[in-house]
Amino acid sequence: MSLSDFVGIPHADLGRDRAGCDCYGLLRLVYAEDLGIALPSFTGTYATCAEHAQIAALLAGEAAAGPWQPVETVRPYDALLFRVGRHDCHVAVAVDRARMLHVHARSRAVIVPRADPTWRDRFSGAFRHEALL
Repeated sequence: MSLSDFVGIPHADLGRDRAGCDCYGLLRLVYAEDLGIALPSFTGTYATCAEHAQIAALLAGEAAAGPWQPVETVRPYDALLFRVGRHDCHVAVAVDRARMLHVHARSRAVIVPRADPTWRDRFSGAFRHEALL
């Protein structure tokens, strides 16, 4: 499968399947379908994607405890973390070093350049799942 096969999936708060995903749900779906890696669903941990502080705390806990390792050089399928307001709470999937797959409120999953003006200055870091090391 190709990451472009996920383009067009609509945004849905707490969505975890092709009918609709939030940003983490899209990461989870990609990992399950393309890589055979099961990520936790985190349903019930936050009510909507507007809960930036709760999502940021959840992602920080995952990054600190593993199975994610921070990386300098981005490879396909790395998780890319971005700030929204004051919080690191938006994730995308690296397509390659220059592009990412993501979905956010009121949109559909798209592949955009990482240098897109909306996101380039919000980049917080790249993380690789231990199964991909």
